[in-house]
Amino acid sequence: MRRVGTLLASTALAAGAACGAPAVRPEAASAVASAVASEGPATVTLSIVGTNDLHGHLGALPVLGGFVENLRRARAADGAVLLLDGGDMFQGTLESNLQEGAGVVLGYEALGYDAVTIGNHEFDYGPVGPASAPRGPGDDPRGALRALIRDAEFPFLNANLVLREGGGRPALGWPSVLLERAGVRIGIIGVTTEQTLGTTLASNVADLALTPLVDALVAEASALRARGAQVVVAVAHAGGHCARFEDPDDLSSCDAEEEIMHVAAALPRGTLDAVVAGHTHQAMAHRVNGVPIVESWSYGQAFGRIDLVVDRAAGRVVEARLHPPQRLCTTESARAEDGVERCVPGIYEGAAVQVDARVAQAVAPSIEGARAQRGRSLGVVLGGAFERSRGAECALGNLFTDLMLRARPGADVAIVNGGGLRADLPAGPLTYGALYEAFPFDNRFARVRVRGAELRAMIERMMARDGSFFSVAGITAEVACVGGEVRATLRRAGGAEVSDDAELTVLTSDFLAVGGDGFFSAARASQGGPDLEDDPPIREAMVEVLLATGGTLEPRAAFDPDAPRVRSAGPRPLRCP
Repeated sequence: MRRVGTLLASTALAAGAACGAPAVRPEAASAVASAVASEGPATVTLSIVGTNDLHGHLGALPVLGGFVENLRRARAADGAVLLLDGGDMFQGTLESNLQEGAGVVLGYEALGYDAVTIGNHEFDYGPVGPASAPRGPGDDPRGALRALIRDAEFPFLNANLVLREGGGRPALGWPSVLLERAGVRIGIIGVTTEQTLGTTLASNVADLALTPLVDALVAEASALRARGAQVVVAVAHAGGHCARFEDPDDLSSCDAEEEIMHVAAALPRGTLDAVVAGHTHQAMAHRVNGVPIVESWSYGQAFGRIDLVVDRAAGRVVEARLHPPQRLCTTESARAEDGVERCVPGIYEGAAVQVDARVAQAVAPSIEGARAQRGRSLGVVLGGAFERSRGAECALGNLFTDLMLRARPGADVAIVNGGGLRADLPAGPLTYGALYEAFPFDNRFARVRVRGAELRAMIERMMARDGSFFSVAGITAEVACVGGEVRATLRRAGGAEVSDDAELTVLTSDFLAVGGDGFFSAARASQGGPDLEDDPPIREAMVEVLLATGGTLEPRAAFDPDAPRVRSAGPRPLRCP
C-alpha cells in the first residue's frame, strides 16, 4: 500500500483517544513544532481529497488513481495529500457485493487511503456469507463489516456509534486517528448520520445507538488537539446539497436544512479545519460557519478537494482553499457491461491523467468475477428506460411492485421504497447486471397484515412529508386536502374502494417490515409482527418472473404520468391550508 508520512496513533491509542488516553503536554507539542519549523519551509499545503458514496463502483477507482497521482506529484515539494472517504463504500454492484466489499478494500489500499468513515449501508451485508441478517444466535449481525475492518490496511472511523446498553464503543474500528503528513500532526474523526439506524436492516443494528454528531465531534476534536493535533478533519457520513460552486462562501444555492449544514453551524469555531461529507449523493464545496466542507455526488463520479495551508511554527491552518467538485470524466461516462468506466479524464495539475495500473490490477479480479453474471440475459426487452425517482412515483418503482405481486400472488398490495431504487434500467435487452444495480440489496420478502385505515394513514403520512416515496401495486390512491388535513381514498385494482376495516396483506421488503423508514410501525404494533421469508432475495424472485414473461416491456405501461397510481392534489409534501 502506498503510504505518505507516519501513523502516530496505533490502533490502541486511537481507540483510547476519547477514553482518557494520556494527552501530549502543550509545551512538548510547542517544542516539536518549533523544531520542525526550523527544518523546513514556513508553510506546508495539505491537499485533502475526499470521496463518498462509491457504492461498489470499482471501475471508477483506476481513473481516480490517476488524478491522485498527479496531485501527489504536485504536492511533493510543498506538502502532502490526505485521501479520505465519507462512507457507503461497498453496497451497490455485483463487483463489490459478490465478495462483500473486499474488492473495494483492495482498491482503496492501492490508492493509499488514509482513513474512511462508516456509512449506514456498511451494515447491509450483515453476517459473513449470503444471509443479509442473522439467522441464528451464533450469527454476528456485523460480521461482514468486522471482516473488512480487520483486513483493511487503513482505519475505519466512527465516534458517534455506541452500544444501546451501557453506551460503550462497539468493536467497529476507532473513533479517531492521529497521523503525521509533511511534518504536520493531523487528527481525523469519523461520524455517521443520525438517520443510520433507520436506513439499514434493523436486525443488524438493533443493539446500537447514536450520539449527536456535534457532541461527538467536539469531544473527539478536543482530545485530539490535547494530544498535539495541529489540524483536525472530520469524515462525516452526513451530507448537504448545493447547486453552485463558483464562490465557496455563497450558500444561497445550498439547502439549509441538510444535516451537515446544521452540524457545521452548531460547532464552536475552531473545532474542525475541514469536513469530507457524504450520504446525500449531492455535492458541496462550501464554507459553513468557517468550516470548509466537500461532498462529491456518488458512484465515483467525482472527488472533492480542500487545500489547507499550515503555518509550521504556529502549528495551525492559516488558509483553506476549496475547489469545486472534480468530475473524473471530461465526457459523458459510458459504463460498459464489464463494470469499467469508459471516459476521458483530461488534464489535472498540469499533466494528462493516466489510469492507475496498480489500482486497475487490484480491482481486476472482482470485476472479472462478476462479468458472467452481469451479462446474463433476463429474456425481456425494455422499450424505453425505466427511470427511478426517490421522491415521486416512477416507472421503475411500479415495475418492481408489479413483479413482486406476480412473484407472490397471494398478497393484496406490494410496496417498495424509493430509497431502494438505485439506478435506472436502460432501454434494450435487460441484463442481470442492470437489474442488480437498480436493486442491489439482498432484502427478502415480508408480509405485513394491515387494516385499510392503517394503509390509508401510511399513504397520507407519505404524501405529507419529504423523503422516500413508496411505489405501490394492487391499489391506487387519490390524495386531497379535506378539512385542512391530508386524506387519501384507496381503491383496489378493479376500482372498488378499500374500506377502513378491510384486512389486507401487504408484500414488502424485510427492511421496511421490521422498521426501516418507520413506515410500518403502527401496523406492526396493532397486527403483530411481519412474516419474513428466508430466501430467495426479492431481486432473484423478480428475475424468475421476468424470465417467464419474455417480450417487450414499456415504461409507460408501468407509469402513465396522466394516470398515476397515486394521484395527489399537489406536489409532495402536500400542505393543506
